Amino acid sequence: MDIMSLAMNAKTASIKLSGVSTQQKNNALKLIAEKLYQNRDAIYKANEEDVERSMAENLAMPLIKRLRFDENKLLGMIEGINSLIDLEDPVGKTLLATELDEGLELFRVSCPIGLIGIIFESRPDALVQISTLCLKSGNAVLLKGGREAQLTNRCLYEAISSAAKEAGLPDGWINLLESRDEVSEMLKLDEYVDLIIPRGSNEFVRYIMDNSRIPVLGHADGICHCYVDSDYDLKKAVDIVIDSKTQYVAVCNALETLLVHNEIAGTFLPVIAEAFERKNVVIKGCERTSEIISCLPADEEDWKTEYLDYIISIKIVDSIDEAIDHINTYGSGHTDVIVSNNKDSINRFLKYVDSGDVFANCSTRFSDGFRYGFGAEVGISTNKIHARGPVGLEGLVTYKYVLTGDGHIVADYAGNRKSFTHRTLNKDFM
Repeated sequence: MDIMSLAMNAKTASIKLSGVSTQQKNNALKLIAEKLYQNRDAIYKANEEDVERSMAENLAMPLIKRLRFDENKLLGMIEGINSLIDLEDPVGKTLLATELDEGLELFRVSCPIGLIGIIFESRPDALVQISTLCLKSGNAVLLKGGREAQLTNRCLYEAISSAAKEAGLPDGWINLLESRDEVSEMLKLDEYVDLIIPRGSNEFVRYIMDNSRIPVLGHADGICHCYVDSDYDLKKAVDIVIDSKTQYVAVCNALETLLVHNEIAGTFLPVIAEAFERKNVVIKGCERTSEIISCLPADEEDWKTEYLDYIISIKIVDSIDEAIDHINTYGSGHTDVIVSNNKDSINRFLKYVDSGDVFANCSTRFSDGFRYGFGAEVGISTNKIHARGPVGLEGLVTYKYVLTGDGHIVADYAGNRKSFTHRTLNKDFM
């Protein structure tokens, strides 16, 4: 089937899916979790073939790490699906209720976005997270993974599709695209596709944004910062920085730039440098940093770089305001952290850092839909409209206004025969 026909069918399925009950959606999710576990050996085998082929083709190691799909990832996905089942259905919620006049009632009601195109690189687990979130939020989906994960993605898609069919979901709500040409075609289908969510490299996301009229939700970079303030706890700072950088380096919420107040640089930098050495992290530092610890020189380009590797850039700053200015200048609006014991410093940082996720005294790695209790996420958004930060169920719905009356006409109000009450109602629609 050509991509145009596929999108048309998926759009039709999205309308049918929008009316499916919570119980039926949750039953489908339960069956998906079971099918994935039942087919685990086939999934692992397919993934091994993908990894071997990608290594032979010299795929970058950070992408190989994202590509690997083992038992831990499978069990983590199943845990995510089960938590998604427990979450409230985001569809059909009354967000506003207003009496315009007696018998004339206005409701703002949440509803699915419609048909979502998801394009992602390397990570096959993203296919499961995305499709199950779309299912719970009532959206149909066109999925396009990278060629490097083609066999794994196909296995995962077949398991999900089989479970969905068994649960009686509308045919065509989930679709797997496998060629690069299909991506180019999908980006032109603004008549059918309501939203594009890309997950991948800076260049990849920029390409998507520049080549489609369809709204794009996502982020191009994950340049995350940690600022260690002059009033700080040494052990907490070391633990937070090491976890942010090394717990998993090949992800968008890993730490890339460390900012250190000059008053504590002489004490803190030797300790953190030793901790980085134990983790095999390469340090690139500003000139002042190089006077305290051994490091490679950092230049302007390093402050703009998402390494996704065991490399970190370090800069010494003279004030919290300089740290905030650096983050707002070079950051990507993803996740930024302050380590401090000073409440005023913490409040200033949280208020003035312009990012989707701003933390105090904890790891950047908490910036994650599953860890936020969203069940999972379709991605991280650095947009400022519709959805920001980890995008879970609430970011996959929009709303419509529903007005119910009893023969009401505008002429009565224009002619001053009736007047509006605009009274807030404490009731749900339907």
